[in-house]
Amino acid sequence: MKNIPKTENAAPPKPEKPLSKKESNKWHKRLGRIVLRILVWLLVLSNVWVILYRWLPVPFTPLMAIRLWEQYADGKKLKCEYSWQAWDDISKEMPRAVIISEDQKFLMHYGFDVEAISKAIKRNSKGRRRVVGGSTISQQTAKNAFLFPSRTYFRKGLEAYFTVLIELWWPKSRIMQVYLNVIEMGDGIYGCEAASKSYFHHSAVKVKASEAASIAAVLPNPRKYKVNKPGPYVKYRQQVIQRRMSKLPTIIWD
Repeated sequence: MKNIPKTENAAPPKPEKPLSKKESNKWHKRLGRIVLRILVWLLVLSNVWVILYRWLPVPFTPLMAIRLWEQYADGKKLKCEYSWQAWDDISKEMPRAVIISEDQKFLMHYGFDVEAISKAIKRNSKGRRRVVGGSTISQQTAKNAFLFPSRTYFRKGLEAYFTVLIELWWPKSRIMQVYLNVIEMGDGIYGCEAASKSYFHHSAVKVKASEAASIAAVLPNPRKYKVNKPGPYVKYRQQVIQRRMSKLPTIIWD
């Protein structure tokens, strides 16, 4: 038989020597450089993304993908009606309607309406059943064109960041054009071209003031409220929006 070596008196393994302060600082610096490079690249890429969308049509949005997945998961027929329109192919009644409906200070602020946000926070803190939003058209454009729907602070932070970028790189007319092209205006309906064809059977360039007001009236919740089957709340909003549109001065776009 082979002799089995005795291990009774074998010395226990030496514990690993902890990193010295110098080595630890070296690792921290290396990690810091990696994080900094990642942040710089994200900063560069996000700016390039926004700059490209200043001139290029938005081909698809994260919200469209999410809605398609929800339809698939629910066993529904997939629906995504979307058609990009040039600025000159959109009736000028549409921006007037959404300014009245969503953001009356759109042409004056730089992406954020501090007063509206403050009022929304106060009203929502009182526990009202209907949540009041304070988002500007710029914020909604940033959310719809670049991000995903969520109420987390992380997503809100990204929304604020992209809002600053589009206000920096885009003129107001471009922000409005992208908004009117990508915003959800019904179940599986995105943008004023798809909405006008679905509801009024003609192109967005032919939208009348009453039709623009009808579309704008459902924007608080376009999947709940219906343009073609308006209830009392939507009818009231449509009338108010159209009445205020007639009093809005002529807008000279940049």
